[in-house]
Amino acid sequence: MRTAASIKSRPLRATLHLSALRHNLAIARQHAPNSRILAVIKANAYGHGMLRAARALETADGFAVLNLSEAIHLRESGFRQFILLLEGIFSADELPELARHQIGCVIHATWQADAILDAGLAPEIPVWLKLNTGMNRLGLQVGDFESVLGRLQNAGARLTLMTHFSRADEPGGTCAQLARFEGMTSALALPRSMANSAALLSAPTTHADWVRPGIMLYGASPLDAPKYLNLLKPAMTLSSEIISIQSIQAGETVGYGDTFIAPCEMRVGTVACGYADGYPRHAPSGTPVLVYPQGAGRGCKADKSATTTLGGQRTRLIGRVSMDMLSVDLTNLPDARIGSPVTLWGQGLPVEEVAQAAGTISYELLCALAARVPVVEDEDG
Repeated sequence: MRTAASIKSRPLRATLHLSALRHNLAIARQHAPNSRILAVIKANAYGHGMLRAARALETADGFAVLNLSEAIHLRESGFRQFILLLEGIFSADELPELARHQIGCVIHATWQADAILDAGLAPEIPVWLKLNTGMNRLGLQVGDFESVLGRLQNAGARLTLMTHFSRADEPGGTCAQLARFEGMTSALALPRSMANSAALLSAPTTHADWVRPGIMLYGASPLDAPKYLNLLKPAMTLSSEIISIQSIQAGETVGYGDTFIAPCEMRVGTVACGYADGYPRHAPSGTPVLVYPQGAGRGCKADKSATTTLGGQRTRLIGRVSMDMLSVDLTNLPDARIGSPVTLWGQGLPVEEVAQAAGTISYELLCALAARVPVVEDEDG
């Protein structure tokens, strides 16, 4: 009789490279040696697992999360580092728990300042006062800043001043907001925080007292430059296997909607991964995929994308992504077999490339990893 343990599972998995997280944190420290590091682990650590990432990043000076439940979970799991709620409270009822667990709180609106002052908890909760310097998303406007700051100072609040850049990934993109922030805060002897991942890597004048790396910790570059792509190590590899191979003739189609028409005789591999796993349904034909066959060969001349990378062969997605499966071109990979490993993104295939092909960003792909995908921790890889 077969037991549950003897049943072969679906081959799709996400491997989390813990050493890569530590490496990327070290890169952040090298670039901002005089700043404290607030590691951003919101959105389940960008899909990598909040507690798993926090353990790997335990030498960070603090963690930034979205909501109170995440912060309390960190505290109850034994993390004593500084913890900050990046959007602050959503209700005044949360304030006693912040004080009890010593959790910091962003204040970006006057009602939040009113709530902490009315509760008499300003001295108990570290406050990061967020200024709107041009992103126009969250943050106090110039007209409210001085009055809110004065009231909090009079109440004995422990204050840090912060802002967020909208164009830190562009050359000179921090300049205008930095000038506004300096104009509002330069006369104040208070800690400051501005730099996200992109500013941390490329704009040293923004580093100040705290930097807030996010995407770079997970090995995806916030900047479109080879030197940054090669600097970081991917912390997640999404991998699977080929589960079926079809041989088709010129003019035949692949997948739903018949969107891909074979230009010549082709071998088509089916991979166990689909949009229900977090792979983008809108990824078009041509999106890169890495296959690990026994060797490489020559196929029809319609596609020249198969190239060797770290022992694998780069090829391409073809046709529409299905819920549980996607198709790849194996025409130039005659040694690919059922069971051949496939990398969808990660080691050997940067997630930025897949995201660019799919018309999105690496953040979305990583955060969208589905709960049904098994996660394997790799300490050394």
